[in-house]
Order: sequence, then C-alpha cells, then structure tokens
Amino acid sequence: MRRCLCLLVVALCPVLVVAQRPQLSIEWAIKDGPKVASVPDFAWLKDGTAILYDTNKPEATRTFESLNPADGERHPVLNMTAAVASLKKINPDAGIDKALEWPESFDDAGKQALYETKGDIYVLDVAKSTFRRITNTPAEEKDAQFSPDGRMIAFVRSNDLYVHDLASGKETRLTADGSENLLNGTLTWVYWEEVFGRKDMGYWWSPDSKSIAYLHTDTTGVPVSTFVDFEPQDAKVIHQVYPKAGEKDPTVKVGVVSVGQPQTRWISIPEPFEWLLRVKWLPDSQRVAVETMNRMQTELRLYFANVESGQAKHILTESDPGWVNVTDDLYFLHDGEHFLWASERDGYMHLYRFAMDGKLVNKVTNGDWAMASSGGVAFWVRQAATGIDEKNDWIYFTALKDSSIERQLYRVKSDGSGLQRIAETAGTHGIEMSPDTRFYFDAFSDIHTPPSLTLHASDGKQLATLAGPKPDLLPEGMVYPELTTIRTSDGFPMPASILKPANFDPQKKYPVILYLYGGPSAPVVANEWDHTFIGGIYFDNIMARDGYVMVRIDNRAATAISKQLEDLIAQNPAAGETADLVDGVRWLKKQPWVDANRFGVWGWSGGGTNTLNLMTRSKEFKAGIAGAPVTDWHYYDSKWSEAFMKTPQANPQGYEKTSLVKRAGDLSGDLLIMYGTYDDNVHPQNEEAFMNALVTAGKPYRTEVYPMRKHDFTDDQARIHREHVMEDFWKSAL
Repeated sequence: MRRCLCLLVVALCPVLVVAQRPQLSIEWAIKDGPKVASVPDFAWLKDGTAILYDTNKPEATRTFESLNPADGERHPVLNMTAAVASLKKINPDAGIDKALEWPESFDDAGKQALYETKGDIYVLDVAKSTFRRITNTPAEEKDAQFSPDGRMIAFVRSNDLYVHDLASGKETRLTADGSENLLNGTLTWVYWEEVFGRKDMGYWWSPDSKSIAYLHTDTTGVPVSTFVDFEPQDAKVIHQVYPKAGEKDPTVKVGVVSVGQPQTRWISIPEPFEWLLRVKWLPDSQRVAVETMNRMQTELRLYFANVESGQAKHILTESDPGWVNVTDDLYFLHDGEHFLWASERDGYMHLYRFAMDGKLVNKVTNGDWAMASSGGVAFWVRQAATGIDEKNDWIYFTALKDSSIERQLYRVKSDGSGLQRIAETAGTHGIEMSPDTRFYFDAFSDIHTPPSLTLHASDGKQLATLAGPKPDLLPEGMVYPELTTIRTSDGFPMPASILKPANFDPQKKYPVILYLYGGPSAPVVANEWDHTFIGGIYFDNIMARDGYVMVRIDNRAATAISKQLEDLIAQNPAAGETADLVDGVRWLKKQPWVDANRFGVWGWSGGGTNTLNLMTRSKEFKAGIAGAPVTDWHYYDSKWSEAFMKTPQANPQGYEKTSLVKRAGDLSGDLLIMYGTYDDNVHPQNEEAFMNALVTAGKPYRTEVYPMRKHDFTDDQARIHREHVMEDFWKSAL
C-alpha cells in the first residue's frame, strides 16, 4: 500500500510542478515576462506558403516548418541538429548552441536563409541543412540582401556596396569611394533612426535582379558628437555623426548601378531638397520612385526617374502647415497605369489612387478616421496597406475606423466602394498577408489577453491557431486596466486606462502614478497586451500590489486620430501636451479614491520630456521620474526637432519657450532623472544641462546614471536594476 501511494505521488508531482504559477517580481518580468507575449516567427514566400519558427519550444525540438495555408499541411523543412553542426564546423566561434536564431531573411522561394554572424555573412541551404560562408575578412560585412531571383547577395563592406554570385562564388565591388565620410548603401544615424525607422536599408534591388539603387551619403561638415567608454584604462572615445537642430545635415543622393557593369548613374532631382526619404523601383526595372522633403518638412515631393538617363519627373507634392509624415504606402498596380499613395491631405491618413502622371483618379478610403500601421518597429513610419488583390479588386488595410485605441483589418474596392471590416474581435490585430492575398496571419491581443497567432482566409475566416495566448504562464493574481476616457476642459475625450490594486476599496484614498509619452501619434493607451519592459503591465502590477493606482492618458496630439490633432503641437509642443495632461490629472484628483497629495508622473524619452514639462509648468505632482528626456530641442537631432519646431533660426522664440533648461528653476516635486552615458539618441548633454540648471537654481534632485547604456537598455541586468530603482523611488517619494 505504501509503495502504491509513493508511486502515485511521484506520478503526480510533475503535473503539480508544471501547473505552478511563477511569482510576480521584477526579475521574472524582465527575464520571463516576454515569453508570455511571444508568438512564432514567420515569413510568407512568393508561392503563397510560409515558413514558421516557434522559439517557445525547447531548443532541442525547434526547427523551421513549412505551412501550406490552403490545406493546413505543416511539416519540418530543416534538420536543426545538422544545420547547427554545419555552422559550428565552419566557425566554432559562431555563438550557436542547440538551435539557430531566426535569419536576417529568406530568399523568395524559402530555399536559402541569410545569417550575419560576428561581421561575416553565411547562407543556409534549408533543404540540405548546411551552411556556406560568404565572407571571411577583417572588415565587417552587413546589410546583406538576396536578389529577387535568389542568385546573388548584396552587402556593405567599409561603406561600399558588393555583390556575391552564389553559383560561381565571384565577388564584385559595385562602388569604390566608400570612406569615413562617404557612405554607399548604408545610413548615418539620423537616417537610420528618423527616416527609415531603425532599419539600415540604404539600397534596393531592381525587380529583375540586374541593378541596385542606393543612397550615397556625404557627411562632410556634419557635426560629430563624442562618448567616452569607461572600460579601457586609457579612455576610448566614440564618435557619432549627429546633426542637431539647425546644423548641417548629411548630403544624400541616389545612384543606380548595374550588377554586370558597376558604373554608377546618378538620379538628377530638378528641385533642391534637404531629406531624401524613400526610393522604390517601379515594376519595369527601368524607373525608380524617389521621395524628397524640404528642410522645414512642410513639402514632400514624389518623382519618377529613368535610371538610364537619370532624369526625374515630378509627379505630385504633399504639403502640410505642420509637417508631412513619412509613409511606406506606395504601390504600383499591375495595369501599369495607376499607383496607390497614402496622404493626410484632408487631415486624416487615407489611401488615394493616381494615374502615373500624378493626376488624382479617386480617393480609396474616406472618413473622419485614419489608416494606421498594425505593427512595425517605429511608430513614426506609417504602413497601413497589408495586401492588394487586383484580380478581385480588393485593397486590405488596417485602421482606427471603429476605435482610436484598436487596430482593425478592413478591405475596400479601388474606386472607394464596398468598405468592409474583416477582423471582428475587439482589440489589436497585427496583420501580415500572403503575396497572393488569399490568406493572412493575425497576431492578436487585447488589454486582458496575451498575443496569439492565427491563420485566416482573406475574408476573415479563421483556419488555424498557430499559437494560442499563454495566460497560464502569468503569475497568480494579475490585475488588468480599465479602458476609459477623460475629458479635457474643452471637452476632448482623451483615451485613458486605470489599473487598480486587486483589493481596491473605493472608500480609501490611493497614491496615483501617471505614465505617459505624449509625442505626436504615439499613444500609450490601447486595447492590446502591453508587455514592454518599461511601463508595461508587469511593472504596473508590481506597483499595484504595493498599493498604487497606475494610470495612462493620451493627450489629443498623441492619440493618432488625425493629422489635425498632431499639428496642434507644431512649433510649441509643450503648451498643447501639458494643458491636456494637466486637465486629465485634475479630473483624477477629484475622484474620491485618489489621494491628491500623492500623485506621481513618469515617462521615458518623449515621456521623460513631458514629465519635466508637467513638473515645471504645474504644481500637480509630488514626484516624477524623467527617463532620457530631451531638455532643449537645440540638443536633439535635426530631423525630429525641426519637424514640429522648425529650425532655431526660423523659430527662435519657440526654442526659447520650450527649453526645459531655462525652466529648471520652476521645478515642483521630487525628481529622479535616469539615463545612459552612451545614449546616442537623446545625448547625455540633455540631462546634464538640465541638472546643471537645477544646481544653479538650488533645486534638489536625484539621478541614476547607467554607464555605456544607450537609449533603450538591452541587458537584463540594467533593466532589472532600473525597475528596482524606480520601485524604491516611488515608495519613498509617494
């Protein structure tokens, strides 16, 4: 009897261990919390099938899988053990253990995959599960791309463009003037960050794989910033080309080079410009579309250029009294007579159909709502069209039509008729359609539900669940925000969310912490799962457990509802952002469960800036945390600063009014400033100038400095340390 009981206990123990929930902590949130939101990686292929890679599986069982959406067939296409062994044999120092990472890219057929490892390029033959080393030089090779036909690879070495023929192994140098100041096919920081949304995408293959269009950048005379690394005994100085507001920008032009005859032909743009925003090949491989913008960013011009003659023809101009946003929604239709183009010319982001000479044919989407990206790295780069089915005349796109805090999928005819909502579930849908638009993947979540990945037919019918939500991985006792609106003094309904402690008692009074960002079309309130390592649901739960109410509010310019609302902050962002947010705080302070004397505010980057705006322009806050804030627009990069501030030469009063350095003496409340010493985005000059002004004004402050960390901390140790510092600060300050 005892023996049977023991066996029963042993049999049950593994089940009990598996079912045990983790304890909520900062360490868990940083290290394991992201796993809750993880869904398989995927890539659509040209034939309409897809490759999947589920990193939620143990390393020993991971592999690439092929998915045929037509019949749901799914099977492995890679021997992972053999592939890892092959890479280790070529390079024992590749840093691979039991499984590969998701590659930089697949070719269009899914037969080959590109890897960049420690400055060299490798190609994986998926079917054979073997690697081939493409480069082996002391110099770094980067930004590798397959040609559309999969026969060649282009890459950048020492700021020059090269191609490698995969069949012959021949390497051809396409440009020869690359240097410290001359860049071919790769980008300076300001273009990488502000123009292309953190993608080093400085060249583009022609559809016929015979030519490459590329950006040629001259940084001569552009100011250089420096950072000092603490690690060497003798300090290592790092240099960064970084134009600040009103300073000289990089000079950029477009070159086109044939792979078989590497001699550049330059595109001649007839009008002067400051920024070169986009380059895209037309389907005939004989022309490229080029987008340019003036320095004040109030005019964007689209040109079509012949790559043989280099002559560019002006097609259309977008203008805006504030600034023109960058969009990737430019599509050439197969009829050869029309193209689709996204514009905010009526105050909302909508899609338009034009003839090839730039004559407007019709407006495709219409209404007091905006198309909006359903994913992507950078909110400031817009791409809402997800698929174009010319055979059946459907254009698929994501938008804020039914709610400004949700991303939903719709489709419409090219003449603007037949608008339909495809996704029915309330929440946020991240959509990736197959090339033939017959199917799409939907990465879905809402404010209570972690992300899932599902496969759908183009009419919205769900065909398969590839990865369901994983609430079982969450700690016990999680609480979730309530979505609401808070009206400004003039009646605008600002989106807001309120997360209360699990044992909330409306008869008690609670300290409140407001998290914000506030920048143009950068909402922090959304009906989606927010698992970000800073300001996300995990940290909010930790603070709620300690008895705090966690609140978010989007001022009207931050909502992404319209360009009209964005433009309210043009040339003086602090005024409009601050007024809205103060209205929201004052409404909250009137609620019977709020302790009006214990109100905190915090944010990172633009949120750090707005934290300081609120703490120097009002006396509503007992404490605040400003993470990596811009404190004077003179100190930030030219592209972003000048979008809404224009240049200091054109708007000196605006720069004077918005300078937080000059307002440091008005600081009200206990302040913690946090930043990294190698922040190449918001330079430490911003924090140091503000702190120096606080010293001069006799204002006390606290600071937490992270050696050699950039704007976004990438190491777990620094993230964990930062969250603990924040938690301790709130406990002492509130």
